[in-house]
Amino acid sequence: MRVLTVTRRPSPQGSGSVDHGPLASALEALAEDGLESVAAQVTVLDGYIEAAQGIDPDRLSVSESLAYWLNLYNAGAIRLAVTAAQLEHSSVLRVPGAFGKAFVAVAGENLSLDAIEHGKIRRFGDPRIHGALVCGSVSCPTVRSQPYTGVGLSQQLDDQMRVFLEGGGAAGDGEAILLSRVFLWFGADFVRPGRMPTFIPTRSRSVLRALQAWVPEDLKGDRHVRFQSYDWGLRCAAS
Repeated sequence: MRVLTVTRRPSPQGSGSVDHGPLASALEALAEDGLESVAAQVTVLDGYIEAAQGIDPDRLSVSESLAYWLNLYNAGAIRLAVTAAQLEHSSVLRVPGAFGKAFVAVAGENLSLDAIEHGKIRRFGDPRIHGALVCGSVSCPTVRSQPYTGVGLSQQLDDQMRVFLEGGGAAGDGEAILLSRVFLWFGADFVRPGRMPTFIPTRSRSVLRALQAWVPEDLKGDRHVRFQSYDWGLRCAAS
């Protein structure tokens, strides 16, 4: 788990929208052929990140602004994974400043992946974002193969939560349930979304109860909870 970075609180109050078409191309390549395909068109991904710097997300609607930040974060994380692969690293964590180094400037702020995740995205108060953000590692959620959009964002986030939990984020172990370590680190976001972002610990069974809407049917109910270890090995996949 990484630290909260101090940034300006998002304050979207507009009605604009954003064209995420260039990111769609990179996501489709990732879904079809993995990181090597993205590396072959990395200029498209870099162009998307550069273009994002010309947008003021506070001039967007709330849902469009959250979609903007989710897409920008994932674009940066995919770019980080490409860099790690090109350097033949076994993990994105081996790239200097992987999550803490600023890679983009938005509305006068130089922002790292950490700053976007904790200082922007989590401040929208929607814990489902934890099924939508990727980090280029084996244990993180798979990236959605289409960009997030303001229209339909809630459905997209629900889908991502289900995909994450069904894809290994929740697993049965006898009478117990094994949850991704993401829910150990950020479980309080699901239990107390009105206080996001928070790192205050919460009871594991409270986390499980908060996840019931997305837990696979055969794993629903009050179970003993254990948390999986987190594999930071390099992987970036799209579903």
